[in-house]
Amino acid sequence: MARRRRRLGQFRRHDAEAPDRGRRRLNRARVNVALVGFGYAGRTFHAPLISACAGLELHTVVTSQAGALAAAGPSARPVATLDEALADPDIGLVVIATPNALHAPQARAALEAGKAVVIDKPFALDLAEARQVADLAEARGLLLSVFHNRRWDADFLALRAELDSGRPGPIHTFESHFDRYRPLVRDRWRERDEPGGGIWHDLGPHLIDQALVLFGRPLGVTCDLAVLREGGRAADWAHAVLRYADKRIILHADMTSPAPGPRFAVHGARASWLKSGLDAQEEQLKAGLSVGGPGWGADPSPAVRVDGATGARETVPGPPGDYRAYYQAVAAALSDGAPNPVPPDQALAVMEVLEAGIESDRRRAEVQMPAYHS
Repeated sequence: MARRRRRLGQFRRHDAEAPDRGRRRLNRARVNVALVGFGYAGRTFHAPLISACAGLELHTVVTSQAGALAAAGPSARPVATLDEALADPDIGLVVIATPNALHAPQARAALEAGKAVVIDKPFALDLAEARQVADLAEARGLLLSVFHNRRWDADFLALRAELDSGRPGPIHTFESHFDRYRPLVRDRWRERDEPGGGIWHDLGPHLIDQALVLFGRPLGVTCDLAVLREGGRAADWAHAVLRYADKRIILHADMTSPAPGPRFAVHGARASWLKSGLDAQEEQLKAGLSVGGPGWGADPSPAVRVDGATGARETVPGPPGDYRAYYQAVAAALSDGAPNPVPPDQALAVMEVLEAGIESDRRRAEVQMPAYHS
Protein backbone atom coordinates (compact mmCIF):
# COMPACT_ATOMS: atom_id res chain seq x y z
CA MET A 1 0.00 0.00 0.00
CA ALA A 2 2.86 2.38 0.80
CA ARG A 3 4.20 2.00 -2.73
CA ARG A 4 0.80 2.87 -4.22
CA ARG A 5 0.49 5.97 -2.05
CA ARG A 6 3.87 7.22 -3.22
CA ARG A 7 2.85 6.70 -6.84
CA LEU A 8 -0.48 8.49 -6.40
CA GLY A 9 0.98 11.88 -7.17
CA GLN A 10 2.59 10.69 -10.40
CA PHE A 11 -0.53 10.85 -12.54
CA ARG A 12 0.42 10.03 -16.11
CA ARG A 13 -0.96 12.31 -18.82
CA HIS A 14 -1.50 9.43 -21.19
CA ASP A 15 -2.71 5.87 -20.81
CA ALA A 16 -0.37 3.32 -19.27
CA GLU A 17 2.63 2.61 -21.45
CA ALA A 18 3.22 -0.95 -20.30
CA PRO A 19 0.93 -3.88 -19.46
CA ASP A 20 0.21 -4.60 -15.81
CA ARG A 21 2.69 -7.07 -14.42
CA GLY A 22 1.43 -10.26 -12.83
CA ARG A 23 -2.18 -9.68 -13.87
CA ARG A 24 -4.19 -12.75 -14.76
CA ARG A 25 -5.15 -13.03 -18.43
CA LEU A 26 -8.30 -14.63 -19.80
CA ASN A 27 -7.44 -16.93 -22.66
CA ARG A 28 -10.65 -16.78 -24.67
CA ALA A 29 -11.67 -15.01 -27.85
CA ARG A 30 -14.52 -13.14 -26.15
CA VAL A 31 -14.73 -12.41 -22.44
CA ASN A 32 -18.14 -13.01 -20.90
CA VAL A 33 -19.35 -9.97 -18.95
CA ALA A 34 -21.79 -9.68 -16.07
CA LEU A 35 -23.29 -6.19 -15.85
CA VAL A 36 -24.48 -5.37 -12.33
CA GLY A 37 -27.31 -2.87 -12.47
CA PHE A 38 -29.62 -1.88 -15.31
CA GLY A 39 -30.57 1.62 -14.25
CA TYR A 40 -29.54 4.73 -16.15
CA ALA A 41 -25.79 4.03 -16.29
CA GLY A 42 -26.11 0.33 -17.01
CA ARG A 43 -28.84 0.65 -19.62
CA THR A 44 -27.63 3.83 -21.35
CA PHE A 45 -23.85 3.44 -21.29
CA HIS A 46 -22.51 0.05 -20.33
CA ALA A 47 -24.87 -2.41 -22.03
CA PRO A 48 -24.64 -0.87 -25.53
CA LEU A 49 -20.91 -0.17 -25.29
CA ILE A 50 -20.10 -3.70 -24.09
CA SER A 51 -22.30 -5.14 -26.84
CA ALA A 52 -20.42 -3.07 -29.42
CA CYS A 53 -17.02 -4.41 -28.35
CA ALA A 54 -15.81 -7.38 -30.39
CA GLY A 55 -13.75 -8.79 -27.52
CA LEU A 56 -16.58 -8.80 -24.97
CA GLU A 57 -19.89 -10.65 -24.68
CA LEU A 58 -22.71 -9.23 -22.56
CA HIS A 59 -23.57 -12.56 -20.96
CA THR A 60 -25.48 -11.73 -17.76
CA VAL A 61 -27.23 -8.72 -16.24
CA VAL A 62 -27.94 -8.51 -12.53
CA THR A 63 -31.26 -6.71 -12.30
CA SER A 64 -34.65 -6.84 -10.65
CA GLN A 65 -36.20 -5.61 -13.91
CA ALA A 66 -35.95 -8.55 -16.29
CA GLY A 67 -38.76 -7.09 -18.38
CA ALA A 68 -36.88 -3.83 -18.90
CA LEU A 69 -33.81 -5.77 -19.96
CA ALA A 70 -35.80 -7.79 -22.52
CA ALA A 71 -37.47 -4.64 -23.85
CA ALA A 72 -34.09 -2.91 -24.25
CA GLY A 73 -32.88 -5.62 -26.59
CA PRO A 74 -29.76 -7.27 -25.09
CA SER A 75 -29.87 -11.05 -25.30
CA ALA A 76 -28.06 -11.37 -21.96
CA ARG A 77 -29.67 -13.55 -19.32
CA PRO A 78 -31.10 -11.73 -16.29
CA VAL A 79 -30.27 -12.88 -12.77
CA ALA A 80 -31.66 -11.46 -9.55
CA THR A 81 -28.53 -11.36 -7.39
CA LEU A 82 -24.84 -10.63 -7.68
CA ASP A 83 -24.08 -13.98 -6.03
CA GLU A 84 -25.69 -15.80 -8.97
CA ALA A 85 -23.43 -14.01 -11.41
CA LEU A 86 -20.28 -14.53 -9.33
CA ALA A 87 -20.97 -18.26 -9.07
CA ASP A 88 -20.84 -18.63 -12.87
CA PRO A 89 -17.34 -19.82 -13.92
CA ASP A 90 -17.93 -18.64 -17.49
CA ILE A 91 -18.00 -14.97 -16.44
CA GLY A 92 -14.61 -13.28 -16.58
CA LEU A 93 -15.48 -9.60 -16.11
CA VAL A 94 -17.95 -7.92 -13.76
CA VAL A 95 -19.06 -4.36 -14.58
CA ILE A 96 -20.57 -2.48 -11.65
CA ALA A 97 -23.14 0.17 -12.59
CA THR A 98 -25.10 0.40 -9.35
CA PRO A 99 -25.62 3.33 -6.92
CA ASN A 100 -22.35 4.78 -5.66
CA ALA A 101 -22.59 3.33 -2.16
CA LEU A 102 -22.53 -0.21 -3.61
CA HIS A 103 -19.45 0.21 -5.81
CA ALA A 104 -16.76 -0.82 -3.33
CA PRO A 105 -18.56 -3.73 -1.58
CA GLN A 106 -19.67 -5.23 -4.88
CA ALA A 107 -16.20 -4.81 -6.36
CA ARG A 108 -14.66 -6.59 -3.38
CA ALA A 109 -17.12 -9.46 -3.75
CA ALA A 110 -16.33 -9.81 -7.46
CA LEU A 111 -12.56 -9.73 -6.90
CA GLU A 112 -12.84 -12.29 -4.12
CA ALA A 113 -14.72 -14.51 -6.60
CA GLY A 114 -11.78 -14.24 -9.02
CA LYS A 115 -13.40 -11.87 -11.52
CA ALA A 116 -11.87 -8.85 -13.25
CA VAL A 117 -13.79 -5.68 -12.42
CA VAL A 118 -14.85 -2.42 -14.06
CA ILE A 119 -16.47 0.13 -11.74
CA ASP A 120 -18.50 3.09 -12.92
CA LYS A 121 -17.30 6.37 -11.44
CA PRO A 122 -16.89 7.30 -8.67
CA PHE A 123 -14.48 4.52 -7.66
CA ALA A 124 -15.90 4.41 -4.10
CA LEU A 125 -17.39 6.69 -1.45
CA ASP A 126 -13.98 7.71 -0.08
CA LEU A 127 -10.29 7.25 -0.66
CA ALA A 128 -9.76 4.67 2.09
CA GLU A 129 -12.49 2.44 0.68
CA ALA A 130 -11.06 2.80 -2.83
CA ARG A 131 -7.58 1.86 -1.62
CA GLN A 132 -8.94 -1.32 -0.04
CA VAL A 133 -10.45 -2.38 -3.35
CA ALA A 134 -7.26 -1.53 -5.26
CA ASP A 135 -5.12 -3.48 -2.79
CA LEU A 136 -7.37 -6.51 -3.13
CA ALA A 137 -7.15 -6.43 -6.94
CA GLU A 138 -3.36 -6.18 -6.73
CA ALA A 139 -3.18 -9.06 -4.26
CA ARG A 140 -5.39 -11.26 -6.46
CA GLY A 141 -3.62 -10.31 -9.70
CA LEU A 142 -6.89 -9.18 -11.28
CA LEU A 143 -7.69 -6.28 -13.57
CA LEU A 144 -9.49 -3.41 -11.87
CA SER A 145 -10.49 -0.37 -13.92
CA VAL A 146 -12.75 2.64 -13.40
CA PHE A 147 -15.08 3.86 -16.17
CA HIS A 148 -13.79 7.39 -16.71
CA ASN A 149 -15.38 7.52 -20.14
CA ARG A 150 -15.13 11.29 -20.53
CA ARG A 151 -11.50 10.85 -21.59
CA TRP A 152 -13.04 9.86 -24.93
CA ASP A 153 -15.35 12.86 -25.33
CA ALA A 154 -14.88 14.62 -28.67
CA ASP A 155 -14.17 17.97 -27.03
CA PHE A 156 -11.62 16.49 -24.64
CA LEU A 157 -9.79 14.70 -27.45
CA ALA A 158 -9.70 18.00 -29.35
CA LEU A 159 -8.43 19.79 -26.26
CA ARG A 160 -5.62 17.28 -25.74
CA ALA A 161 -4.58 17.76 -29.36
CA GLU A 162 -4.63 21.54 -28.91
CA LEU A 163 -2.44 21.42 -25.81
CA ASP A 164 -0.07 18.93 -27.43
CA SER A 165 0.33 21.33 -30.36
CA GLY A 166 1.60 24.07 -28.06
CA ARG A 167 -0.50 26.71 -29.85
CA PRO A 168 -1.98 28.28 -26.68
CA GLY A 169 1.42 28.50 -25.00
CA PRO A 170 1.84 27.76 -21.27
CA ILE A 171 -1.61 27.49 -19.68
CA HIS A 172 -2.47 30.02 -16.98
CA THR A 173 -6.20 29.39 -16.46
CA PHE A 174 -8.29 26.35 -17.34
CA GLU A 175 -12.06 26.23 -16.81
CA SER A 176 -14.08 23.04 -17.20
CA HIS A 177 -17.85 23.20 -16.77
CA PHE A 178 -20.83 20.89 -16.66
CA ASP A 179 -23.61 23.50 -16.50
CA ARG A 180 -27.09 22.03 -16.81
CA TYR A 181 -30.65 23.22 -16.31
CA ARG A 182 -32.64 20.76 -14.23
CA PRO A 183 -34.81 22.95 -12.01
CA LEU A 184 -37.06 20.17 -10.71
CA VAL A 185 -35.66 17.98 -7.95
CA ARG A 186 -36.18 14.30 -8.74
CA ASP A 187 -36.62 11.55 -6.17
CA ARG A 188 -33.61 9.45 -7.13
CA TRP A 189 -30.50 8.40 -5.23
CA ARG A 190 -28.26 10.84 -7.15
CA GLU A 191 -30.24 13.77 -5.74
CA ARG A 192 -30.81 12.54 -2.20
CA ASP A 193 -28.83 13.47 0.89
CA GLU A 194 -27.24 10.05 1.26
CA PRO A 195 -23.73 8.63 0.85
CA GLY A 196 -22.64 9.07 -2.76
CA GLY A 197 -25.44 11.48 -3.62
CA GLY A 198 -25.05 15.00 -4.98
CA ILE A 199 -23.42 16.60 -7.99
CA TRP A 200 -19.83 16.47 -6.68
CA HIS A 201 -19.93 12.66 -6.59
CA ASP A 202 -21.87 12.53 -9.88
CA LEU A 203 -20.05 14.97 -12.18
CA GLY A 204 -17.03 15.85 -10.07
CA PRO A 205 -15.13 12.64 -11.02
CA HIS A 206 -15.45 13.50 -14.73
CA LEU A 207 -14.11 17.01 -14.24
CA ILE A 208 -11.33 15.92 -11.90
CA ASP A 209 -10.16 13.02 -14.06
CA GLN A 210 -9.87 15.20 -17.15
CA ALA A 211 -7.91 17.84 -15.22
CA LEU A 212 -5.50 15.28 -13.79
CA VAL A 213 -4.93 13.68 -17.19
CA LEU A 214 -3.92 17.09 -18.54
CA PHE A 215 -2.06 18.66 -15.64
CA GLY A 216 -1.26 16.06 -13.00
CA ARG A 217 -1.73 16.37 -9.27
CA PRO A 218 -2.52 19.81 -7.80
CA LEU A 219 -0.90 21.42 -4.78
CA GLY A 220 -4.20 22.31 -3.16
CA VAL A 221 -7.98 22.14 -3.57
CA THR A 222 -10.60 24.72 -2.65
CA CYS A 223 -14.22 23.66 -3.10
CA ASP A 224 -17.66 25.11 -2.44
CA LEU A 225 -20.72 22.83 -2.53
CA ALA A 226 -24.27 24.17 -2.28
CA VAL A 227 -27.94 23.22 -2.52
CA LEU A 228 -29.55 25.98 -4.58
CA ARG A 229 -32.76 24.47 -5.98
CA GLU A 230 -35.97 24.75 -4.04
CA GLY A 231 -36.59 21.42 -2.32
CA GLY A 232 -33.07 20.20 -3.02
CA ARG A 233 -31.57 17.70 -0.60
CA ALA A 234 -28.08 17.14 -1.98
CA ALA A 235 -25.52 19.49 -3.48
CA ASP A 236 -26.63 20.64 -6.94
CA TRP A 237 -23.89 23.27 -7.36
CA ALA A 238 -20.15 22.66 -7.07
CA HIS A 239 -17.20 24.95 -7.73
CA ALA A 240 -13.60 23.88 -7.17
CA VAL A 241 -10.25 25.53 -7.77
CA LEU A 242 -7.19 23.32 -8.12
CA ARG A 243 -4.01 25.22 -7.30
CA TYR A 244 -0.82 24.55 -9.26
CA ALA A 245 2.45 26.45 -9.06
CA ASP A 246 1.92 28.16 -12.42
CA LYS A 247 -1.80 27.88 -13.14
CA ARG A 248 -5.30 27.67 -11.69
CA ILE A 249 -7.80 24.99 -12.74
CA ILE A 250 -11.48 25.78 -12.23
CA LEU A 251 -13.98 22.92 -12.15
CA HIS A 252 -17.68 23.74 -12.03
CA ALA A 253 -20.89 21.72 -12.19
CA ASP A 254 -24.46 22.76 -11.53
CA MET A 255 -28.08 21.97 -12.32
CA THR A 256 -29.23 25.59 -12.23
CA SER A 257 -28.02 27.19 -15.50
CA PRO A 258 -30.72 27.95 -18.12
CA ALA A 259 -27.98 29.26 -20.43
CA PRO A 260 -24.85 27.13 -19.92
CA GLY A 261 -21.50 28.79 -20.41
CA PRO A 262 -18.55 27.32 -22.32
CA ARG A 263 -17.74 23.67 -21.66
CA PHE A 264 -14.04 24.58 -21.73
CA ALA A 265 -12.32 27.95 -21.52
CA VAL A 266 -8.54 27.56 -21.71
CA HIS A 267 -6.31 30.61 -21.53
CA GLY A 268 -2.63 30.37 -22.37
CA ALA A 269 0.23 32.82 -22.78
CA ARG A 270 -0.39 33.11 -26.55
CA ALA A 271 -4.01 32.12 -27.20
CA SER A 272 -7.31 31.05 -25.72
CA TRP A 273 -9.27 27.94 -26.71
CA LEU A 274 -13.03 28.06 -26.20
CA LYS A 275 -15.49 25.20 -26.56
CA SER A 276 -19.27 25.18 -26.08
CA GLY A 277 -21.73 22.31 -25.94
CA LEU A 278 -21.48 18.81 -24.47
CA ASP A 279 -20.19 15.67 -26.17
CA ALA A 280 -22.96 14.08 -28.25
CA GLN A 281 -22.47 10.44 -27.26
CA GLU A 282 -24.70 10.41 -24.18
CA GLU A 283 -27.63 11.83 -26.16
CA GLN A 284 -26.91 9.40 -28.99
CA LEU A 285 -26.95 6.49 -26.55
CA LYS A 286 -30.19 7.72 -24.96
CA ALA A 287 -31.74 7.95 -28.42
CA GLY A 288 -30.80 4.33 -29.13
CA LEU A 289 -28.47 5.10 -32.04
CA SER A 290 -26.24 2.30 -33.22
CA VAL A 291 -22.90 2.61 -31.45
CA GLY A 292 -20.24 3.48 -34.02
CA GLY A 293 -22.76 4.19 -36.77
CA PRO A 294 -22.70 7.18 -39.15
CA GLY A 295 -22.08 10.41 -37.28
CA TRP A 296 -21.19 8.63 -34.04
CA GLY A 297 -19.45 11.00 -31.63
CA ALA A 298 -19.21 13.84 -34.16
CA ASP A 299 -18.97 17.27 -32.58
CA PRO A 300 -21.43 19.79 -34.09
CA SER A 301 -19.79 22.74 -32.29
CA PRO A 302 -16.06 22.97 -33.05
CA ALA A 303 -13.80 24.91 -30.73
CA VAL A 304 -12.55 28.43 -31.41
CA ARG A 305 -8.97 29.56 -30.94
CA VAL A 306 -8.46 33.27 -30.18
CA ASP A 307 -5.00 34.70 -30.84
CA GLY A 308 -3.84 36.85 -27.95
CA ALA A 309 -1.78 39.28 -30.05
CA THR A 310 -4.27 39.96 -32.83
CA GLY A 311 -7.65 38.85 -31.49
CA ALA A 312 -8.13 36.73 -34.62
CA ARG A 313 -10.61 33.89 -34.17
CA GLU A 314 -10.10 30.53 -35.85
CA THR A 315 -12.43 27.52 -35.86
CA VAL A 316 -10.60 24.39 -34.76
CA PRO A 317 -12.34 21.11 -35.79
CA GLY A 318 -11.62 18.06 -33.67
CA PRO A 319 -11.94 14.29 -33.92
CA PRO A 320 -15.15 12.42 -33.06
CA GLY A 321 -15.54 11.05 -29.57
CA ASP A 322 -15.74 7.30 -29.05
CA TYR A 323 -16.47 5.64 -25.70
CA ARG A 324 -15.93 2.26 -27.36
CA ALA A 325 -12.19 2.85 -26.98
CA TYR A 326 -12.48 2.28 -23.24
CA TYR A 327 -14.03 -1.18 -23.50
CA GLN A 328 -11.82 -2.11 -26.44
CA ALA A 329 -8.83 -1.39 -24.22
CA VAL A 330 -10.34 -3.41 -21.36
CA ALA A 331 -10.86 -6.37 -23.68
CA ALA A 332 -7.26 -6.13 -24.92
CA ALA A 333 -5.98 -5.91 -21.35
CA LEU A 334 -7.85 -9.07 -20.39
CA SER A 335 -6.94 -11.12 -23.46
CA ASP A 336 -3.47 -9.85 -24.36
CA GLY A 337 -2.13 -8.13 -21.25
CA ALA A 338 -2.39 -4.71 -22.92
CA PRO A 339 -2.44 -1.57 -20.74
CA ASN A 340 -5.40 -0.94 -18.46
CA PRO A 341 -7.15 2.18 -19.87
CA VAL A 342 -7.79 3.59 -16.36
CA PRO A 343 -5.56 1.79 -13.83
CA PRO A 344 -6.31 1.95 -10.10
CA ASP A 345 -3.58 4.48 -9.31
CA GLN A 346 -5.17 7.02 -11.65
CA ALA A 347 -8.64 6.37 -10.22
CA LEU A 348 -7.24 6.74 -6.69
CA ALA A 349 -5.79 10.13 -7.66
CA VAL A 350 -9.29 11.23 -8.69
CA MET A 351 -10.67 10.02 -5.37
CA GLU A 352 -7.99 11.96 -3.52
CA VAL A 353 -9.11 15.24 -5.11
CA LEU A 354 -12.81 14.37 -4.75
CA GLU A 355 -12.31 13.79 -1.02
CA ALA A 356 -10.19 16.92 -0.65
CA GLY A 357 -13.05 18.90 -2.18
CA ILE A 358 -15.50 17.57 0.39
CA GLU A 359 -13.09 18.40 3.22
CA SER A 360 -12.47 21.88 1.79
CA ASP A 361 -16.20 22.59 1.71
CA ARG A 362 -16.55 21.37 5.29
CA ARG A 363 -13.68 23.53 6.53
CA ARG A 364 -14.37 26.50 4.21
CA ALA A 365 -10.67 26.57 3.36
CA GLU A 366 -8.11 25.16 0.94
CA VAL A 367 -7.00 21.59 1.53
CA GLN A 368 -3.34 21.16 0.68
CA MET A 369 -2.39 17.91 -1.00
CA PRO A 370 0.26 16.02 0.95
CA ALA A 371 3.58 15.53 -0.78
CA TYR A 372 4.48 12.07 -2.04
CA HIS A 373 8.06 10.99 -2.53
CA SER A 374 9.46 8.43 -4.96
